[in-house]
Amino acid sequence: MAGFPSAPPPADAPPSVTVLRTGWSGVRDAAALARGVNCTMYRTQGAHPAIHEGRPGTWFSVWAPNAREVCVVGDFNYWQHGSFYLNSSDAGVWWGFVPGVGVGDHYKYSIRSQEGTLLEKCDPFAFAAEVPPKTASIVYEHSGFRWTDADWMERRREYDWSSKPVSMYEVHLGSWRRPWDNRRYHTYGELAEMLIPYALDMGFTHLQLMPITEFPFDGSWGYQPTGYFAPTSRFGSPEDFQKFVDACHNAGLGVLIDWVPGHFPTDAHGLGRFDGTALYEHEDMRQGFHPDWNTYIFNYGRNEVRSFLLSSARFWCDVYHIDGLRVDAVASMLYLDYSRNYGEWVPNPFGGRENLEAIQFLKDLNTVMHGEFPGVLMIAEESTAWPGVSRPVYDGGLGFSGKWDMGWMNDTLRYLRRDPVYRKHYQNELSFRMVYAFTENFLLPLSHDEVVHGKGSLLRQMPNDDWQKFANLRLLFGYQFTMPGKTLLFMGNELAPWSEWNHDSQLDWQLLQYPRHQGVQNFVRDLNKLVKSQPALHERDFASDGFEWIGADDAGNSVYVFCRFSADRSEELVIVLNMTPVPRKHYRIGVPSPGFYAEIMNSDARLYGGEDVGNGGGVEAEPIPSHGRYQSVQLTLPPLGMVVLKAGALPTGLPSAESAAPAAAPPSPPAKRTPGGQTRQ
Repeated sequence: MAGFPSAPPPADAPPSVTVLRTGWSGVRDAAALARGVNCTMYRTQGAHPAIHEGRPGTWFSVWAPNAREVCVVGDFNYWQHGSFYLNSSDAGVWWGFVPGVGVGDHYKYSIRSQEGTLLEKCDPFAFAAEVPPKTASIVYEHSGFRWTDADWMERRREYDWSSKPVSMYEVHLGSWRRPWDNRRYHTYGELAEMLIPYALDMGFTHLQLMPITEFPFDGSWGYQPTGYFAPTSRFGSPEDFQKFVDACHNAGLGVLIDWVPGHFPTDAHGLGRFDGTALYEHEDMRQGFHPDWNTYIFNYGRNEVRSFLLSSARFWCDVYHIDGLRVDAVASMLYLDYSRNYGEWVPNPFGGRENLEAIQFLKDLNTVMHGEFPGVLMIAEESTAWPGVSRPVYDGGLGFSGKWDMGWMNDTLRYLRRDPVYRKHYQNELSFRMVYAFTENFLLPLSHDEVVHGKGSLLRQMPNDDWQKFANLRLLFGYQFTMPGKTLLFMGNELAPWSEWNHDSQLDWQLLQYPRHQGVQNFVRDLNKLVKSQPALHERDFASDGFEWIGADDAGNSVYVFCRFSADRSEELVIVLNMTPVPRKHYRIGVPSPGFYAEIMNSDARLYGGEDVGNGGGVEAEPIPSHGRYQSVQLTLPPLGMVVLKAGALPTGLPSAESAAPAAAPPSPPAKRTPGGQTRQ
């Protein structure tokens, strides 16, 4: 291609070396790279197979502004520096066409720093990489795949998640299931055949995959990535992952991935000190190094870094049709003093602790993603009280679709870990959530973080004997699914495992042969069905008019009672939680309306591993004032149990006490019913 200056050969280049003198569009994009406004750098940067001047080969383009020279090395030249020199541009982008290199070839960039040191780096824009522990990049071309999910993608454009049932199943692909010998991973294709039907049967609406961006160390679970444009090769090729997502969409299942723009590992082949200088990170370690994770922190003030990250986010929704990103460790990005002591951080220009450059990056990120991919979900893992995380950028927020409610998770688990005899002293620990519940669009997460690093499984964290552990666990899930907010559950929690999660082996599927474990799985499945079937449990998750306390102050009995309403207030549910192991007969609560209240779910149903303590299908409201209401019902509360009552409804097929299987035909509601139920022997 004419019009691009040719660079003279390096002084130390051997006589046989041919220095490439041809240019391409990657050089024209260098100016945009420097301005920080290009979100599609993956189209020109990296390795792109092509035919140039009649010769097949690959264009290479890499940003390394402080390098003395850059070569492409790989199997095709025996990994020798000096065979294929790249040209440099004023913007610091090195580029060139290497004939004979094509799809499937392994390569790296051999970079000579200003000090003369040779660095072998994988391609920051590589589309594929070797299976770890190998680290080479692989030339790949995406154009061959044909998507069949057009209907899903069109529906997604109009998708309003705030009023729809959303239940996410967080999955670590390497340990959900493993082949019988545990010596390899299942492929993307094998996982699609098993995971998709299972998630649908359990009633989940979305998979949230722990990071699948290529990463070198299994023990990081993907949270220290080196390949921001490459799905991990542990489970197959990039096309295999495209097929996985396509299959999910055709089955009606959304796919989100964890995305990590907050930090990156110090591995020698990665982004750190890429051209011998702090390129993607800050030079000052008070800004550029994360003490908790021993990782580098991105320099969000550098336009080329912003272009890199924005391009990565866009890439996954563009090339892989991903339905959303769960952005990891947002709090660590927002605060300059995150996990640092006095004197270990650098204030912003105004003397504050807020990372102004990261804040602007997050706003730009969400503006780009929502603008270009309507219906995509951008979820923040943000653990502080930063205001407006899930409010629009134009309204002063960060622009995320939603935010994990880490406060709810911490308060709830702290409460339920206590012996029930002491819970009466901590009644406000659960009710406090409603003080702030509608300040953000919250997801209620019980994620992998709650079952690692010695915490034990959720079942192990519950107090007292086995019966109480299982009942408490069902109570936890029931509370999670009936509170305002969308839900996320880490894989395996529905099996009630005794051991905490281990990424090196599969889930404890063998536990399903035991009734109590099977019961918890049944309960989670039916909770998902309940949320889908009851508009009151999903239409107003983010609005205060969809929730109302009936009673949150009965600390002596550790009972909570609240209402959920549909958007038009035509449907109402009453949820009652008994946080003690004592069955409570003749417990009276006020209700909003007269009429029959069907017991549409009871966590103590025998199908769930309980003992059928409950209300025989439902109760009739009486004109007896209680809790500030003119109507009330008298209930039998199961021990460590939850009951869900629906006003004006017939008993449903969802198990309630004394109804472990759906009735063939629901009976007509009686004029008046005396509370029944059994006491525990």
